[in-house]
Amino acid sequence: MSVDLLTALTASTITMAVPLLLAALGELIAERAGVLNIGLEGMLLSGAFAALVVALPTGSTALGVACALAVGAGMGLLLGLFVAHWNANQVVAGTALNLLAAGLTGVAYRAVFGVTGAALTIAGAPVLPIPGAAALPVIGALFNQTLFGYAAFAAVPIIGWTLARTLVGLRLRMVGENPSAAETQGVAVRRTRIAALICCGMLAAAGGAYLSLAYANTFVEGMSAGRGFIALAIVIVGRRHPVGVMLAALFFGFATALQFHFQAMGLHVPFQFFLILPYVMTLLVLAGRVGRATAPAALGQPYERA
Repeated sequence: MSVDLLTALTASTITMAVPLLLAALGELIAERAGVLNIGLEGMLLSGAFAALVVALPTGSTALGVACALAVGAGMGLLLGLFVAHWNANQVVAGTALNLLAAGLTGVAYRAVFGVTGAALTIAGAPVLPIPGAAALPVIGALFNQTLFGYAAFAAVPIIGWTLARTLVGLRLRMVGENPSAAETQGVAVRRTRIAALICCGMLAAAGGAYLSLAYANTFVEGMSAGRGFIALAIVIVGRRHPVGVMLAALFFGFATALQFHFQAMGLHVPFQFFLILPYVMTLLVLAGRVGRATAPAALGQPYERA
């Protein structure tokens, strides 16, 4: 394999991994607080739409990202009220959020851009190469990213340190492991879970904003394309640790990038085979890892005060 092909494959891998990493880091925070957020898909999709619908008329990607973060925070708050305050079933509430997001973005897209849609194109977020490092073969792709890419990878050590070394992280982990014990120590379990879901929503929406402002530079209905569910798998494969989540996101990003490179090779294989490649790899990896992944003890369980 040539150096140029390796470089291109590395660049594609990182591009595919960034939205998965952002969504998975958000899910990691939620799960550490004991909440299984099935609504990641809807948060990604809503963030993608919100970012584009603001950035397109204003010409400002910063405003688009800010709107996406606000929408993500709102969706996280909405889900938090249902699952943490009213103790709704987390799987049902998350699924409902996905359906709500798919319906609202579809209706809003047609309302804003017409029944048949429009050929939307936006300049998108600029690439910010690091001088010298960006020119390196293969690994230079790591230093030739948009601000989204740098922020996603910078978030890994920040979240890891916060969870492991700070009082906020300790309280979050206590809520995920034993909410009753956390309550006796003065930790507000419900507020902690709602705050975790708000952070989760913002990170997932940032991943959606990346899709519309840095990857596709447009919006298409359903453009999240199952990435929210892959992000759920990434958290399991990464053993609910930020570094493991990053490596798992890169693996699935590689699987997606490989799909495009195989299609470009012109192999005499039905293209549908390449389309299912990332999802097949997801199932295969999960089949081998899910039994060894340790989840927080209170994950998915509603909290009832004694």
